[in-house]
Amino acid sequence: MSTPECTRCGACCVAPDIAALDKPLGLRCPHLTADNLCGVYDRRPQVCRDYAADDVCRLIEAPTLDERVQKYLDLFGLTAEADAVRQGGCSSMRQARRR
Repeated sequence: MSTPECTRCGACCVAPDIAALDKPLGLRCPHLTADNLCGVYDRRPQVCRDYAADDVCRLIEAPTLDERVQKYLDLFGLTAEADAVRQGGCSSMRQARRR
């Protein structure tokens, strides 16, 4: 199976936590624009530069960003943790870890 092309769906900028940006699990990266593109693309951290589309991208395909994010969280068993972060109003990973 060939490596999928990035569809610029934005799920990788919402679903996982991104320590280099202090972005918690399940919350939208503050640099993700309304059209699901990176607003700091030229200055993005190495973890973002190294990320490449993979089979997970195919597994979470869905019509909307919210659906893709939910499928990602479900796939990795992270839905409850992401819900807790959202409900707790955590704006950073450090804040989420203190709870």
